[in-house]
Amino acid sequence: MTTLPKALYTAAQTRELDRLAIAAGTPGAELMARAGQAAFDTLCERWPEARQIAVLCGGGNNGGDGYVVARLAHAAGLAPQIHFTTPPEKLKGDALAMAERCREAGIPMTPLTLDRLPEEVDLLVDGLLGTGLSGVLRDEMAALLTALNALPVPRLALDIPSGLGADTGMALGAVLAADLTCTFIGLKRGLLTGEGPVHSGELCFFDLQVDRDVYSQVPADCRVPVPADLHALLPPRRVDGHKGNYGHVVVIGGDHGFAGAPVMSAQAAARCGAGKVSLITRCDHVAVALSRQPEIMARGVENASDAAPLLEAASVIAIGPGLGRDDWGRALLALALESGKPLVIDADALTLMADDDRIGQGNWVLTPHPGEAGRLLGGSAKDIQQDRFAALETLTARYGGSVLLKGLGTLIQGEDRQGERSCALIRDGNPGMASGGMGDVLTGVIAALRAQGLTGYDAARLGAMIHARAADACAARCGPRGMLATDLLPYLRAELNETCLAE
Repeated sequence: MTTLPKALYTAAQTRELDRLAIAAGTPGAELMARAGQAAFDTLCERWPEARQIAVLCGGGNNGGDGYVVARLAHAAGLAPQIHFTTPPEKLKGDALAMAERCREAGIPMTPLTLDRLPEEVDLLVDGLLGTGLSGVLRDEMAALLTALNALPVPRLALDIPSGLGADTGMALGAVLAADLTCTFIGLKRGLLTGEGPVHSGELCFFDLQVDRDVYSQVPADCRVPVPADLHALLPPRRVDGHKGNYGHVVVIGGDHGFAGAPVMSAQAAARCGAGKVSLITRCDHVAVALSRQPEIMARGVENASDAAPLLEAASVIAIGPGLGRDDWGRALLALALESGKPLVIDADALTLMADDDRIGQGNWVLTPHPGEAGRLLGGSAKDIQQDRFAALETLTARYGGSVLLKGLGTLIQGEDRQGERSCALIRDGNPGMASGGMGDVLTGVIAALRAQGLTGYDAARLGAMIHARAADACAARCGPRGMLATDLLPYLRAELNETCLAE
């Protein structure tokens, strides 16, 4: 087992890695044997008391991995039983060979049906479907997975939980949820976003000793950022540096009744290193802002035109938190769009954009949650969640710039420093972040990094990483329940400085 890699792959890319590994001299049967051995070793480590093991085997190579696990369990003196959905004699290739070895060993084999489910077992090993699914499950299979979920035993998935889309992370009708998933050769992107983390449990990755040259032939289409990625982009501050070297973030928002949101964005921008932070808000919110953070330069504006001089001085404009959807917010958004400045656009500003078909593409970072993303594309949050990667691609094609799609396994897409389209996925974070204001804080983090010279894409992916890691540090100290957005502020500063020093 290795630590989870940064590179994420589609099911098709993983199959290509498998093909190339075989072409390079490792037989498919050997890869299957290694996968089964890795899974069995993990099983023994995680559930050392398990003896009665039901191994569920389908008709493809995923089932072949299951037959290997059953044979190894039998050889170790355990009591495996194989439950198959495809009769072993109808298997092909390596899977057939592995099934024959189980038959020769005398391991019990029975068909798996709704009226013949495993009984009195300590563990289920899921080798039913694998990554080959491309559509919704048949009703019979969905019902079978649902029935297996009801059995009161832990479950280990081989490569991916059955019924989970390897590319989308969404259930394809039903999913046999796992307590632990052993995934092989390529880390499937669907395990880390959408419903993937809910159904996959703990993740263990095994490269099966595939040579690095094989991986170099299949570039990953998505990567997970790590602290070291930020090290080269935000070097230590110059000894003679001053506030003018680190950018001026202007936050716009806070219509009547929404004073707090833009203040949190401004506080986060200040804590993440912006040289200066200004806030444009309603006049009656200025005192509130200054009482919370006197370092913020707050200006009350009732007419959008009064904000123009301050926007001219901005390095980056962050707009949307608490902006409202009335004429005041609409006029300020129009002013920001006309400014020519780099933008970070969130919350109400995204909804206003969705209502205006005249808006084209721009130099911005859009940060929608699934509901806002649905409005931007004329659909719903459910539409977005069905395939978050496809939605991200469509959003970027429509609006340009960089797009950050919030949610479990936050996704970011945009152009990297070489001008190539890139995608990132945030693996950090915890359920404590499900509270109001977290997105407002993230907006400020991204704006601060953008003001300090990062590209929109780098500011979005690394800002989201820092934001999530700060939340993890906060949860580690006090627990996730009851976490507030402003609780992250000191952790943001600590995380940013630690990250900048990471090698």
